[in-house]
Amino acid sequence: MGHSSSDSDLRLSRRAITRRNLVRAAGLGTAGLALGGLASGPGAAASPLGRGAGFPRRSQDGDSLVFLSTQLRPVEEAEKMRGTILADFEGEVEFIAEDTGPFNDRIAAEAEAGEGSVGVIGGQHGDFASFAQDGLLTDLSDLATELQDRGFVEQYLELGRYGGEVLNYIPWMQATYVMVANREALEYLPDGVDEAALQTSLTYDQLATWAGNVNEAEGQKLGFPAGEDGLLHRFLQGYGYPSFTGGVNTTFQNDDAVAMWEWFAGAWEFVNPQALSYNNMDEPLLSGEVWIAWDHTARLIGALRERPDDLIAFPAPRGPKGLGYMPVVAGLAIPKSAPDPEAARSLIEYLTRPEVQATTLREVAFFPTTAGELPGDLPEGVQAEAAAVLQTSASEDALQSLLPVGLGDQGGAYNKVFRDAFQSIVLDGNDVREVLTEQAANLQSVLDAAQAACWLPDPEGEGVCQVG
Repeated sequence: MGHSSSDSDLRLSRRAITRRNLVRAAGLGTAGLALGGLASGPGAAASPLGRGAGFPRRSQDGDSLVFLSTQLRPVEEAEKMRGTILADFEGEVEFIAEDTGPFNDRIAAEAEAGEGSVGVIGGQHGDFASFAQDGLLTDLSDLATELQDRGFVEQYLELGRYGGEVLNYIPWMQATYVMVANREALEYLPDGVDEAALQTSLTYDQLATWAGNVNEAEGQKLGFPAGEDGLLHRFLQGYGYPSFTGGVNTTFQNDDAVAMWEWFAGAWEFVNPQALSYNNMDEPLLSGEVWIAWDHTARLIGALRERPDDLIAFPAPRGPKGLGYMPVVAGLAIPKSAPDPEAARSLIEYLTRPEVQATTLREVAFFPTTAGELPGDLPEGVQAEAAAVLQTSASEDALQSLLPVGLGDQGGAYNKVFRDAFQSIVLDGNDVREVLTEQAANLQSVLDAAQAACWLPDPEGEGVCQVG
């Protein structure tokens, strides 16, 4: 849908969202990794507000509450949401997991009609940007005040304001991306790197050497999710580019970007040839096809749960500019077209309870957006992943890269630029600079079409973000 907002409206404010604060926010979001405290199930403890005090549990017309989400789309995750996470909610919820395109279309259509059926929407920070710009979301500032004992990370609340006064969403859950390796691969670590160093100082060059050592003895055992539904583009946007260049869009074709692509092309020699069919890395790790893998925490947790003694989790490597990483902050919003806002508020109250946040972590490996402690009875594999997440955000050289902001329906086209560059450079072996020159023009066209300003780690600028 089109947008007529000014460039200043499109920009994500950085008044209170400095790099230091954002890194601190991610650390606070997992601050409870001392592992102790919360009850172990959705209904194990009463809400701080009482069991739904002040929050009606059903839609006023008796119908189920429609919860539309871009998150938890995989079938297994969606079923855990319906069958376990929402199990103790005192009302009927129809959870619908939808791709970003249909998600955007439905909310826009209901807003245009002036009434709708969707009560609550769940999505990533970037999913809400265009709705916030067009004024389609209810201000939840008063709800955040009512729920202030949840201990929401303040910087995540600030993100939800998009530089204005309106709180467009309540923080719901967060995740990121880490690496997992089979312990058998530790035998082939390069000189000067041990298991402890994997947690604190692994570099991209060392990763390539490690994968090369494994390759020489055991075959191609490095893995990336390069399948059609894999998240390889997030590796490039949140890890490769920031770590090597310090930016993403504004550094897309500079010399540092060339070095990153040359590294990736070289490391790809050690990647399992089946990587182009991998959407999730848990199964290749479990089968032994892959010994060293990078992926989203939710797409690795199955392997860590099943084989916690055989697998280790650790942060992504560091590059010349630092440890680039991408936190995935998801929120809960109420469209102004919602048929029963009070019922929608009750669902947000439920999903942000500490015990429900703990269940969400246990079931789908998305971490709380609050500063409370995590439960002491987490499975060993979840604890290992949690430790890797905390180590990532707490690292002094952490460089945070937000998920794309303000792209609206251009999100798919944006990701395609990075995937096309990967195809041409890494798989087809074309000249790096020529490919980046061609794709830089495509990237600028996407940003122009969306009228999108720069987002972290790129510096704030005036108007549309300019590709560098």
